[in-house]
Amino acid sequence: MKKWKTNISTRKNGELFIRGVRHLDLVKDSDFIASLFLLWRGTLPKGNEKIMFEAILVSAIEHGIDVPSSFAARTAISTGNPMNVALASGVLAMGARHGGAIEGVALLLKSDEAPDEIVRRITSLKEKIPGFGHRLYKEKDPRAEALFEHARTLGFFGPFAKKARDIEAAFERASGKHLPINIDGAMAALLLELGFDPRLAWGIFIFARIAGLLAHAREELDETGVYRHLDEDDIEYIGK
Repeated sequence: MKKWKTNISTRKNGELFIRGVRHLDLVKDSDFIASLFLLWRGTLPKGNEKIMFEAILVSAIEHGIDVPSSFAARTAISTGNPMNVALASGVLAMGARHGGAIEGVALLLKSDEAPDEIVRRITSLKEKIPGFGHRLYKEKDPRAEALFEHARTLGFFGPFAKKARDIEAAFERASGKHLPINIDGAMAALLLELGFDPRLAWGIFIFARIAGLLAHAREELDETGVYRHLDEDDIEYIGK
């Protein structure tokens, strides 16, 4: 059988090494954000990389009780499930219209396709451009704007962030409508600026949002005897 190969971690003389760094040295001298960067990016962060990466994670940790992942986690707790089921329920409620656009836009930003071509191709298929538009934020997504402003200050507003802005402008030229960059788009652009593999992007979003799901699930544990379900007023029967 072919051997499994990994450059993530190994044990030497009974000690764990992560990306070549002794795990116990990370426990003593590093911090959680830098260690995540090492695990996912392959190197410890340098300069302002850790500050930018931490801001990206913080931007996605929570977005209210009404989003699908939050109420899925809370509903799972209310029906008597343990914490792992609640968190899994929240994660499984994420999809193309809830967190899942981040990988698609990362791949677009990393492609050689020009912004005008991206807009023309996707709109001709009558599809939505991933990473742009939001049900609440019609003019601008404040989380995306905060990330980009922070990126400019830290020196990370580079070619991927600029291409995201250019796609936004290209759509407005083509349609006469404004379609703002959302949190998925901003996170994708800045993760690319930091050198992350675009295939990690959705997983990083999920990782950050699990923090909020955990808070919601724990709060729901205090709602003794509550069984979350739809009210009859929320249902319209359209059958015979």
